[in-house]
Amino acid sequence: MTTATVRQTETRRPPEVVSTPVASLENVSKRFGSIEAVKDVDLVIRAGEVVALLGPNGAGKTTIVNLLLGLLRPSKGRVQVFGQSPNHPASRMRTAAMLQISGVPETLKVREHIELFRSYYPQPLPLKDAIEIAGLTGLENRLYGKLSGGQQQRLHLALTLSGNPDLLFLDEPTTGLDVASRRGLWEQVRQVIDQGRTVVLTTHYLEEADALADRIVLIDQGRIKADGTPAEIKAKTAAKRIRARTSIPMTDLQNWPGVSGVSQDGGATELLVTNAEAVTLKLLTADPNVHDLEVVSAGLEEAFLALTNGNGDSQ
Repeated sequence: MTTATVRQTETRRPPEVVSTPVASLENVSKRFGSIEAVKDVDLVIRAGEVVALLGPNGAGKTTIVNLLLGLLRPSKGRVQVFGQSPNHPASRMRTAAMLQISGVPETLKVREHIELFRSYYPQPLPLKDAIEIAGLTGLENRLYGKLSGGQQQRLHLALTLSGNPDLLFLDEPTTGLDVASRRGLWEQVRQVIDQGRTVVLTTHYLEEADALADRIVLIDQGRIKADGTPAEIKAKTAAKRIRARTSIPMTDLQNWPGVSGVSQDGGATELLVTNAEAVTLKLLTADPNVHDLEVVSAGLEEAFLALTNGNGDSQ
């Protein structure tokens, strides 16, 4: 499998593999003073599935993750991990998190970091396995400060795996990486997934969620707006995207019936539409010189914007 390979929907695990609940929120709300960050959320995460939490800034994703990690207590409702409180020692031993800010000392070697983390757990993952799964073979004796950004992220993944957890939280695992490094880390994450571990992923790269997740939970203003496979989420908007080079001003196109959004991409104009046939016909009639015309089905980005009322990016 090359680093550019994207997992296809039909290759994802069948439902019977993901039937056992691993973590859950039951009618959970969380307030910070007068602000209700999470509102009456019900969420079940099942064994062996990869769940991507998506939503605009301030949607409540981080609060939900912190509730599941036991870093916050709910104002209302119940949070369980492996049938117990997230803070129960047995639950904590089976859970690990790869956070955006690691605080890893730069003067320790890769091997030293992993060995240190393994020493915290009664049944850690073998050192060799952690190194191989994270793609760090040959880098065991390199100082953390001498690693590239992508290699540092792979070490963070190895540290997360060191305790041999059943449930992993990956918080924006590829932030700041270039395209090649990001796709390389995807391959390491896929190896973790293929071992049957349960993964909760937060990311602002919609392509990443589409590539890795069995299930997407879309959160907005503290509530779950949609929950389903990437294909099911995309199907929640009937929109299509028209891309073309045209002399018609964007201000005019925005007022056309069936057009819900207009943007510029280089020299081309992109229209998000609900009736592609009618808008395409009108476009060809209004501008006989239109060229480079493409009509494609809406993707995850369009569904995200439609379901969150266009509330910015997915961080």
